[in-house]
Amino acid sequence: MAEQETQRLDDLGDALGVEVQAADAPIVREQQLDDHGRAYATGKRKNAVARVWIKPGSGKVTVNSREFETYFARPVLRMIIEQPMVAAERKDQYDIVCTVSGGGLSGQAGAVRHGVSKALTYYEPDLRGVLKKGGFLTRDSRVVERKKYGRAKARRSFQFSKR
Repeated sequence: MAEQETQRLDDLGDALGVEVQAADAPIVREQQLDDHGRAYATGKRKNAVARVWIKPGSGKVTVNSREFETYFARPVLRMIIEQPMVAAERKDQYDIVCTVSGGGLSGQAGAVRHGVSKALTYYEPDLRGVLKKGGFLTRDSRVVERKKYGRAKARRSFQFSKR
């Protein structure tokens, strides 16, 4: 039965001029590199956007042309950025260059983490499972709620006065 179905899918693919893959065939992902041999990805969190390039190197991380230790002074933010590299066991194997704009430092650190994770999957597609399991490839969609008309803030009402 399955053999006949596969044969019919192949015939259909030939008629349409398209190559049809069987359902049980594994998906093969390819490296996505630019002309300089780097992988590029965009990471986002809150209102921050990070453009990230990774290439093989000694583990140097540069954010907006500064060392990331000076740009992200708090250890928690540095830990957030290093999480995907530690999970993939590639801590000191790649140089990371990124430009970040918008939002605050916390959102920017999350955006860099998201961008580094995506760039790692573009450079080494086999790491996708590890990074996806850690939740690093999912964009954190939480953003600040907008202020509504007739309210003090997004949800807070003005103080009630009986008289």
